[in-house]
Amino acid sequence: MPAVRPRSRLLLPVVVASALALAACGNAPTKSSSGGTSGANAGAASATSAAALGGIDGLVTAAKKEGALNVIALPPDWTNYDEVISTFSKKYGVKVNSAQPDGSSQDEINAAKQLKGTDRAPDVFDLGPAVATANADLFAPYQTQVFGDVAADLKDPQGRYVSDYGGLMSIGYDPKAVPAPTSVQDLLKPAYKGKVALNGDPTQAGAAFAGVVMAALGNGGSADDVAPGVAFFTKLKKAGNFLPVDPTPATISSGQTPVVIDWDYSNAAQTEALAGKRDWKVVVPAGAVVSSYYVQAISKDAPHPAAARLWEEFLYSDEGQNLWLKGFGRPVRAEAMVKKGTIDQAAFAKLPASGGTQVSLTQAQSDKAKAYLAANWAKAIS
Repeated sequence: MPAVRPRSRLLLPVVVASALALAACGNAPTKSSSGGTSGANAGAASATSAAALGGIDGLVTAAKKEGALNVIALPPDWTNYDEVISTFSKKYGVKVNSAQPDGSSQDEINAAKQLKGTDRAPDVFDLGPAVATANADLFAPYQTQVFGDVAADLKDPQGRYVSDYGGLMSIGYDPKAVPAPTSVQDLLKPAYKGKVALNGDPTQAGAAFAGVVMAALGNGGSADDVAPGVAFFTKLKKAGNFLPVDPTPATISSGQTPVVIDWDYSNAAQTEALAGKRDWKVVVPAGAVVSSYYVQAISKDAPHPAAARLWEEFLYSDEGQNLWLKGFGRPVRAEAMVKKGTIDQAAFAKLPASGGTQVSLTQAQSDKAKAYLAANWAKAIS
């Protein structure tokens, strides 16, 4: 089941242009024997599609010859990445080297720069959209066989970065501790006194940022105006309902945080993890639906360029998308897969229901919201 991803990773309001930042990567680079890209296949490194290598079969052959793939910042219990990685490795006979599983998006970029020219450099990235758009010059253009299934506003037209899986902001709750909320405003009721936790600080954490956006939408605000969301949390604190504890699987399991505002894939994972131990339900408030996607990218300096491209083909295939879905990530190709009848219906049915239009902030809206939060959040909950 997916864990709560490091909040540094999550500061990414909600479409293919948003915001995030954090720290540096640790170990010093070790040069490969060639002093450059180890085992690089010049043809694969410049391939913008599998067709350039003779189709998928040619790509598989080239990837097997390289024999390895370097990934970074992929927690094994995050949207089922453990099974994603093991399935890819077994399917193609490519060893997957996973570095810094709890790293941030910025850690990935730092590693690519620090390890450039070594066989330890990342081949591929799983990033917040803001980090991706800010570093597009580091990525190789590549279009998978199903590139056309991804909406134009969720990808770079050259394929340098493409949305992959995402989620909706939600309210997770223990039905034995509180009544079922149906709206954001329900959380102001006396029954929720001392019980409502937000996943992090919205000036630093994407989950919390999106939680404020959700609160804004549920209180007359919009993607252009998050002030009502901040005002809501002021009311929540004054009512004694705001619980200043960062929620984790442990706090949910113990009952310390009976109501958690977080991404639906994290909340839904707790429903499954706690089955038979504690009830945990998830609701996406109607009229306050905030969406977010991560994005994939290939390093233009990938030491294993064929394996990197094969990884992308796998992730965007029906098999790869369904593996993320199994971990409660919402596949970017879900609509196309539903139409083709290739989506995992059982896993799809487990996703929390949502109603109403999904809201995704543009870069300008995100920047405006962040500026408002930087100026007002601390005093709003003081």
